Amino acid sequence: MSVPLTFDGRVVLVTGAGGGLGREYALAFGQRGAAVIVNDLGGDIKGGGRSSAAADKVVEEIRAKGGKAVANYDSVEDGEKLIQTALDAFGRIDIVVNNAGILRDRSFARTSDVDWDLIHRVHLRGSFLVTRAAWNHMKNQKFGRIIMTSSAAGIYGNFGQANYSAAKLGLLGLSNTLAIEGQKYNIHCNTVAPTAGSRLTETVMPPDLVESLKAEYVAPLVLWLCHEACQENGGLFERSQGRTVRQKNKSMTPEAVRDSWNEICDFTDATKPASIQESLQTLVEVLSKVDTGRGIGANPTGAAATNPSAAVGQTLPEMTFSYTHMNCILYALGVGMSTKDPDHLRFLYEGHQEFSCLPTFGVIAAQSAMTGLGSIPGLDIDFTRLLHGEQYLELFKPLPTSGTLTSRATVADVLDKGSGMIVLLDVHTYSGGELVCYNQFSVFIVGAGGFGGERMSQKAVVTAPPPDRPADAVMVEETSRDQAALYRLSGDWNPLHIDPSFAAMGGFKSPILHGLCSFGFAARHVLKQYAGNDVSRFKSIKVRFVKPVYPGQSLQTEMWKEANRIHIQCKVKETGAVVLSGAYIDLHTAADASVSAGPPQARQHSQATDGLQSDLVFAEIGRRIRDLGEELVKKVNAVLAWEIMKDGKRVRQWTMDLKTGRGALLRDADGGRADVTFTVADEDFMDVVMGKLNPQKAFFAGKLKVKGNIMLSQKLEAVLKDYAKL
Repeated sequence: MSVPLTFDGRVVLVTGAGGGLGREYALAFGQRGAAVIVNDLGGDIKGGGRSSAAADKVVEEIRAKGGKAVANYDSVEDGEKLIQTALDAFGRIDIVVNNAGILRDRSFARTSDVDWDLIHRVHLRGSFLVTRAAWNHMKNQKFGRIIMTSSAAGIYGNFGQANYSAAKLGLLGLSNTLAIEGQKYNIHCNTVAPTAGSRLTETVMPPDLVESLKAEYVAPLVLWLCHEACQENGGLFERSQGRTVRQKNKSMTPEAVRDSWNEICDFTDATKPASIQESLQTLVEVLSKVDTGRGIGANPTGAAATNPSAAVGQTLPEMTFSYTHMNCILYALGVGMSTKDPDHLRFLYEGHQEFSCLPTFGVIAAQSAMTGLGSIPGLDIDFTRLLHGEQYLELFKPLPTSGTLTSRATVADVLDKGSGMIVLLDVHTYSGGELVCYNQFSVFIVGAGGFGGERMSQKAVVTAPPPDRPADAVMVEETSRDQAALYRLSGDWNPLHIDPSFAAMGGFKSPILHGLCSFGFAARHVLKQYAGNDVSRFKSIKVRFVKPVYPGQSLQTEMWKEANRIHIQCKVKETGAVVLSGAYIDLHTAADASVSAGPPQARQHSQATDGLQSDLVFAEIGRRIRDLGEELVKKVNAVLAWEIMKDGKRVRQWTMDLKTGRGALLRDADGGRADVTFTVADEDFMDVVMGKLNPQKAFFAGKLKVKGNIMLSQKLEAVLKDYAKL
């Protein structure tokens, strides 16, 4: 059971507390032990009139429940008087919630000086005067919590609210500066931009939406931000998809907010509205998920504008990537390699007798495929809303240290996540006609969901949680202040990683590190810890990108070894924030690595000595796919997986991708992408191939097991014909 949050001994001032949000804040603080100053001028929403009734009623409610409260009826422009009320009644001031506000909506051309000045006097100047009056008291006692109240109108702008929008965004700027100046005195200042049903919003929202946006749903967030246990400072809180703590017909609590804080602050699937209308639409979608218990519903407008499902199977133009040893070295430096480690010379010096290319360089040749998504029929992608969600890379042989690579990219699937769209992009990369690596990019397009598509895909290479035990190995490495500037020279020129002003527009305090740079660091750590920097041992890597890293921070890679799979989790050491999750690297055993690194003839000979006759058959199938790829893809249009058994154990898995690009044959790849999977013993497989065993009889005899779309087995003839050569 979570520990309840209390405010015993704390004194709280809430401005505009006679109704709406302010009333809920005051009641909640009073119920949890705080002494509350309930400030309310008692005017109307335009700032006219005065009355003590509103504040008095809230004070009575608090006292009736055993709490402590006094009323204050002064204007927030008399900030000293408000704070003096707290000092006279309770001897101190700990928390100030600047909530008071009025509206004077006018189109910009009709806004008078009075309309402009009055809004700024109440919202911006009032918050300044109240907070300034409390500031020195908080400094002296080395504790203070301050809340500023902004608005979606201030963040996005809104017609008829130029005065209000300007004042509300001004409060955010004030809050940001106070957070900096107050940090060393344990004074934290945060900004909330609530959308709640109140006297101010009921004039611009439909009644059913006002009812769904009760002020009591905002109070738990404000209470948590004001608690001494909360270390959040300088934040702006509007909305994210990270965690919905409200449940249908249940009360929300500050403890629920606290316990879900990491998820609440995880903006992986957050929306980025471009207007207040989009902001409200996203909010309505979230409310729908709460009130119905279902996922976010379809968006007919989005569905009409594009047809994302039609993009599945579309192939991008073939791409070539030429490089020299210099590109390999530059990439190695970009992911943190240094001559300080003598063993790094094999990646930094082209004259080294074991000069090698880092395995994760395999993403570099393929990454330009993401920019090609804009040309795919059915996809209407706003690249300013594109986030790199997950990455999978599999190598079939060590990468050459120079040469020309050819990549063929195909849209494997398009998923509807409600708040956004996920595009799975499969990229097969060849060297001299031989498949060297396969990438799957999972990209999230914020706000592009709601078209009624599937939410999950069997074609996605999935992440995997680490074992539930302490890590077997941990490696910590500091990134340099120039890490992003260096990494971008490998081809990712996004100004987010170099231009401070551009990063600020994205909400970052400074340029951030590329996610694929952190990806490279983590892979290096595993390669060093468990493979002695032998690139032939590297098979594949899968990661989910979670949070950004700032150049100069230290990356901490935690590793768990499970047979040939190394589970990894990468964190920022200074903050503990997880930046790569659900990640793992699969390694070849030393023996397998020596085989995979050799020429095809050597691999065939070694595989034959494994005692698996089927390996020679699949070698021939691989040649057929290389020679007849497009023809086979047209005939089969499916991903077929074979699990080869020996002595009752699975000893090999082959995946024939005859659905994307020119097709590919993958050994020991993840079979989760297959449309149909055949499980058969090595000797029975050979009997089927040689025509000695009828597949149908093998199936009914239990010698051939089929999982998935069994009708696709009829297309095997296109692959297995001409038994003599096989």
